[in-house]
Amino acid sequence: MSNSSATPCLLPQPRSLELSGAMLNLHSLGADKLILLAADFAADLSSAAYAAQRALAGAGLRWEIHAGAALDSQAGLRIALDTPADVDARSTQAYSLVIDAHGIVIHAGGADGAFFGAMTLVQLLRQYGAALPYLKIADRPDFARRGVMLDISRDKVPTMETLFALVDQFAELKMNELQLYTEHTFAFRKHPKVWAGKSPMTGEEILQLDAYCRERHIELVPNLNVFGHMRRWLILDEYRDLAEAPNGCDTQWGRFEQPFTLNPSDPRSLALVGDIFDETLPHFRADVVNIGGDETVDLGQGASRELVAQHGVGRVYLDFLLKIHAELKRRGRRMQFWGDIIMEHPELVAELPKDVVALEWGYEFDHPFADHAARFASSGIPFYVCPGTSAWNSLGGRTENMIGNIRSAAENGLHNGALGFLNTDWGDAGHLQPLPVSFLGYAFGAALGWSVDTNRDIDIAAAASLHIFGDPSGASGRFAYEVGNLYTRLPRTHNSTGYARAAITRADELPDVLRTLPAVTTDALLVEVDRLAGECARLNMNRADAAHIRAEYAHVLRLIRYGTLRLQHAAAGIRLSADEERALIDDLVAEHDRVWLLRNRIGGMDDSADNLRFRPDGC
Repeated sequence: MSNSSATPCLLPQPRSLELSGAMLNLHSLGADKLILLAADFAADLSSAAYAAQRALAGAGLRWEIHAGAALDSQAGLRIALDTPADVDARSTQAYSLVIDAHGIVIHAGGADGAFFGAMTLVQLLRQYGAALPYLKIADRPDFARRGVMLDISRDKVPTMETLFALVDQFAELKMNELQLYTEHTFAFRKHPKVWAGKSPMTGEEILQLDAYCRERHIELVPNLNVFGHMRRWLILDEYRDLAEAPNGCDTQWGRFEQPFTLNPSDPRSLALVGDIFDETLPHFRADVVNIGGDETVDLGQGASRELVAQHGVGRVYLDFLLKIHAELKRRGRRMQFWGDIIMEHPELVAELPKDVVALEWGYEFDHPFADHAARFASSGIPFYVCPGTSAWNSLGGRTENMIGNIRSAAENGLHNGALGFLNTDWGDAGHLQPLPVSFLGYAFGAALGWSVDTNRDIDIAAAASLHIFGDPSGASGRFAYEVGNLYTRLPRTHNSTGYARAAITRADELPDVLRTLPAVTTDALLVEVDRLAGECARLNMNRADAAHIRAEYAHVLRLIRYGTLRLQHAAAGIRLSADEERALIDDLVAEHDRVWLLRNRIGGMDDSADNLRFRPDGC
C-alpha cells in the first residue's frame, strides 16, 4: 500500500536515515529496469537480488537480474560490495542504501550486508509501493549474532510450512541465527521410543531447513539439552538408570515426581550424549552447538550425592560440562551453554575453555543483566544476552514485561560487549499460547538486537502491524499490544499471568493461586477481554494466514476469560459442578486442538491439552 507522505517505518529502524527534500522528492520506479550486480561478487549477491526482485514484483514491476557494468544505464537497482578495512562479523553486515534520481544503490561490506540492505528495500516497497522517497541509509548491527530460540519440545513441533514462514519473517528482521530447542523431538533412529507419537523433526527436514536458512543468511544452530531437562528420556525404562534422581527430587518450585537430570558420575551418561551428537549434528552446517546445561535442579540429590558432598555441586557440574565440551570439540564443534548454573559458582568461571559461549538468560523486566553481563565480560568468556518474548505461561503475552526485559538485555549486553542477542520463546505448561502471541516479542527483540539507540523507543505496535501483521492501519499491532497487557490488570506473578495459572489449576488448588494474587479485581479485566474479542473479528491483515491469526487470538481471549472467571469464582467461593466444569473444558479443548493444527504437527497436542482437561479435585 503506497503512503508517500509518511515517514519511513522500518523494522528494525536503521542506525542513520536521512530524507532528501523533506520527502517532496520521490523516485518513481519504471518498468524494464535491471537489478545490476557487481560482476566480481555476483554469486555472493544473488540472495539479495532475488529478495529485491520478489518485492519489486509485489509492486507490479518485473526487473531482471544481470551481472556486470555493461548495461549500467538500464539499472534500476545496483548492488555492490565494498571490502571494509576492518573485516569482522559486524562490518560485513553493514550496508548503505541510497535512493535518488539515478535509482537505487545498495553498497555493503559483505554478502550479509547486501542481503540486509535488500530487506530494508523490501520494507520500503511495502510502505510506499513504486514511488520511493529520496533517502540515504547507513546501517550496521550492534550485535554480531541476533536470533530466536523456539521451543519445540513442550509440546509444540511446528509444521515445515510454519518454520519456513518464520525463517522468512526473521530474515526480513535481519536476524542471523535460529535455534530449535530440542529435548526429544528429533527422530533418533537408535532411540525411537523417545519420540514415539510426538511428530519429531527428521534428519531430512533439518537438512531442508538448514538450506532454507542459509539462503536467507541465517544459521540454524542445533540446540540439544543433554544434561538437565532430560525427563522425556529418563522416564523410559531403557534410560531411567541414567538419572541422577530416578524417583524425582525437591526443587525451589516444589516436588518433581519424575527424573530430570543425567547422572554425571555414570560413564554411560556421556556415551548417550555422544550418541545424541552423532545422530543429530551431521544434519547441521553450523559449527556451534547449544548443549543447554541449565536448571540441573536435582544434581547431588541422588546418584552423585557422595561426589557432590566431596567436591561440591559446582565442581561436579563443571566437570561434566567440560566432558561434553570435549565430545563436541572432537566433532569439530564449538559449545554454547546456558549460564545460570555457572553464574552460581563464579569461582569456577576461570576454568571454562575460552572457545565456549555462555548464554546469560533471564525473563523478567528486572532480571540482573547488568550484574551478570559484567561478570561474564570480566571473565573473558564470549557471551550472549538471552531475554524472552514473555509469551509462555501467559496465554496472551506480557507486553510491558517483554519490552522491559528485552530492553535491559540489549542495553546491558551492548555495554558489556556481548557477542550475541538470543531472544527465547519457550513452551512451558503445554505451549498454550499460539504463535502470533510471540510476534511483538520477535519484532522488538530484532529491533533492539540490531540497533539499541535507534530502536529503544520504537513504536513497536505500529512497526509490527505494518511489517509482520500486514496491516498498515496499525490496528492489528495495537490489538496484539493490548492483549499482551491484559495481565497488568492483575497483581504481578513471576514468569506467568494470573489467568494463565488459573486456567490450568485444579479447582481445589485455586485458593493457593489466589493467595499469590492478593486483592484480585476481575470485573474491569473481563470488560476489556470482551472489547478485544469484538475487535479481533474486525482485524484486517494482508497475510495469507490472516484467518488463522483471528482464530488463534479469539481462542486466546476465550482462555483468558476462562482463567479470569475461575479466579473470580474462587474469590467468591463459587464452585461449578463437575458436569458444568467438564462441559466448559471439553469445548475449550476442542478449540485448542483446532487452533493447534493450523500451524503444528499433531504430536504433542494431547499432552498440551492435558493441561486444560477436566480433572476431578485431588487428581
